[in-house]
Amino acid sequence: MTVRIGTLPGGWTSAERGASATPANWIVAGPRRGHAREVNSLPLLAPLFLAFEAWQLAISERYVGIKQIARGADPREMGPGEGVAFLWTAGLFVYALWTLALLATPTGRVYSLCLVAATVAGYSIRRNCGLKKILVVLTLEGAVRIGFLFGLSVTAWHRV
Repeated sequence: MTVRIGTLPGGWTSAERGASATPANWIVAGPRRGHAREVNSLPLLAPLFLAFEAWQLAISERYVGIKQIARGADPREMGPGEGVAFLWTAGLFVYALWTLALLATPTGRVYSLCLVAATVAGYSIRRNCGLKKILVVLTLEGAVRIGFLFGLSVTAWHRV
């Protein structure tokens, strides 16, 4: 229990003030032992984006994979269908918003910065390499982001 010294809230009187001229103490209960003070729900969504990241790796393997490279196919000519393209784009948009919103939480700030840094570094490398090396860069970038998302998931769910 926490004791705060000060005057009683407005309108309250202390009937038994005693001989002391000191105002009465106001007793305030603090957080109970074993209970978390607060839980932010934003980092708890990390497993959802972990699954999205794994799905994204599978889709990128399908469209830019070894079989496509061996055939000599250009992935820009044979893209995914409209439904998959919409889900992928919408997922990327929501993922980006979530990552930026995660910057506001103390628990997820470092993970968010690492996710942004991995994405920027991966994009800059992919921009400057040939089609045959894009799959390697995509896989490594996805693995790094999955690692950060896994760490955030463990941290966030451990605090619950």
